[in-house]
Amino acid sequence: MIPEIGQFALILALCLAVAQGVLPLVGAARGQERLMRSGTFLATGQFVFLAISYAALTWAFVTSDFSVQYVTQNSSLALPMQYKVTAVWGGHEGSLLLWVLILAAWGVAVAAFSKALPREMLARVLAVLGLVSVGFIAFTVFTSNPFERMIPMPADGTDLNPLLQDPGMIAHPPLLYMGYVGFAVVFAFAIAALIGGRLDAAWARWSRPWTTVAWVFLTLGIGMGSWWAYYELGWGGWWFWDPVENASFMPWLTGTALIHSLAVTEKRGGFKTWTLMLAILTFALTILGAFLVRSGVITSVHAFATDPERGVFILGMLAVTLLASFALYAIRAPKVGLGGGFGWYSRESLLLANNALLAVACAAVMIGTLYPLVLDTFSMSKISVGPPYFDAVFTPLMLPLLFLIGIGPTVAWKQSDPVQTYRQLRYVLVVSVLLGAVWPLAMGAWSPLTALALMLGIWIILTAALDMRNRMARRKGRGGAAMVRGVMQPSYLGMHMAHVGLALVVIAIAMVTTYEVERDARMAPGEAVSVGGYQFTMLNVGPVEGANYDADRANIVVTRNGREVAMLTPEKRRYFSQPEMPMIQASLNRGPFRDLYVSLGEPLDEHAWIVRLYYKPFMFWMWTGCILMALGGFLAASDRRYRLKARESSGTSQRVDTAAGKAAGEVG
Repeated sequence: MIPEIGQFALILALCLAVAQGVLPLVGAARGQERLMRSGTFLATGQFVFLAISYAALTWAFVTSDFSVQYVTQNSSLALPMQYKVTAVWGGHEGSLLLWVLILAAWGVAVAAFSKALPREMLARVLAVLGLVSVGFIAFTVFTSNPFERMIPMPADGTDLNPLLQDPGMIAHPPLLYMGYVGFAVVFAFAIAALIGGRLDAAWARWSRPWTTVAWVFLTLGIGMGSWWAYYELGWGGWWFWDPVENASFMPWLTGTALIHSLAVTEKRGGFKTWTLMLAILTFALTILGAFLVRSGVITSVHAFATDPERGVFILGMLAVTLLASFALYAIRAPKVGLGGGFGWYSRESLLLANNALLAVACAAVMIGTLYPLVLDTFSMSKISVGPPYFDAVFTPLMLPLLFLIGIGPTVAWKQSDPVQTYRQLRYVLVVSVLLGAVWPLAMGAWSPLTALALMLGIWIILTAALDMRNRMARRKGRGGAAMVRGVMQPSYLGMHMAHVGLALVVIAIAMVTTYEVERDARMAPGEAVSVGGYQFTMLNVGPVEGANYDADRANIVVTRNGREVAMLTPEKRRYFSQPEMPMIQASLNRGPFRDLYVSLGEPLDEHAWIVRLYYKPFMFWMWTGCILMALGGFLAASDRRYRLKARESSGTSQRVDTAAGKAAGEVG
């Protein structure tokens, strides 16, 4: 009975989404207050019914209701309870239900926190979100129903994929979906602005916090996925240029460009048409990501479905989204002014270069991701595009971008003087070059690309520190409290925190790529192997049992200079549901400057095993950098000036634009 309630609630949510997509739009066109206000109630009702549907599916997993086919395919009686809960989104159908639930939650959030918007604008935004919900809920109902019954009911399920029985499964998909779906809000603001013809700085100010929050969640989702793959797959990789990874990385790149483009639109009234285009393309890339993951066109540990019919449905959604959006764009965009002019050397020109580099980088990733699929589809040939292509194409685009990040905050809007910038930053440049050149020597091996990457990472950190120092110095005459407030302003501090986080990621990538040490060794109890200055000694290997698996566990003690550093316990697991597919459970000892990583391979004889040993420098900096980027984004989005109430009167509107413009100037 519970699954039927869930399915009925899902259908009711679809009906409310249809109403949400139509009624507020009609109300805005006719000026009917009641219809415009209906969007809030319809969005709330849609969320409630989707929550009921999701709760029903969760209950089916918790109670092991194997009459539900999706539960049978992704759970078992022996599956631990925490993984029964996460198994709800462990397959295609349940993850899609989570997707639409999060989309509805974003709609409720927009309705709750955007009451200061003009009524017509809010109505149009909610209507567009309703239409987006129609597409995804219809996809769930008609092609991916998670409540289909299985007759006769089996006594047990086939279990959750062992790769997904990990704590990383708890956070990674929800965070990623929050980011993916959050860009639907940005898209809704852009389309609402195009429909209403209001393409001034106001819509940029309204949508900018939502853009930043969506970007934050996507950043956390990508970082969490990288961290999970790093320790779960057993060979120490953290980014593979896998097509599904690229599917999330492409909207992250355009979303990053969109954040900076919105700053120019809000502050200077420029880049209006380009900003609208970025909002549309970023959302379209999230739909493309859904296609790659759910269509079966690729084979990946990250992919969900292998049904081409579902892929056709998503391609149809993508086509409708792009055609409708570009048609509206073509009608409205030519009427938009160019905004304020700017010189060849100004903050606007640097942000334009920022956008160009990010857009080209996204195009390069898209070509490398889709080109093999296109060739395979038309039966031309089968090729594989891997890290050599992406490293060769992507890296040269990022190097100038990293250099511009250090310059950007010091350059004035409209027109600036490059000589003044040089005078201000010349000592920082010298120090960055020296430290970037010397640091690799201290690590024992010098590489030009590594030195350049380290120089750029240090450059970003030092220019951020210098800019904060100069900002405090300019407020010195106002007292110590004013100096502190100047650098603690959320938008300003968030900007530099995100940039420093990126610098830490760049440094970590350079270090681990150049200086990691890997060794595959034959080890038996009592034998020792040296890696990266550490001694790894195998004590023993013995059997252990888990809730739904048994395993062989090695005990390996790590010492340095005769002192014990860590006890590592890698496992080779065999899950009862899939004994033919043993799983590696790596063991790590993490530190601020290095990770020690051990995974257990195959047995060679009664006593000896193949063991993979890693010394990975500065991995902690990578995860810290991701967290700093996300915290910086949250700080920037929390700036209270974005929450100032918009009013119709021109005088008050001008005051609000000016205040928010200052925020844009500081963040951008």
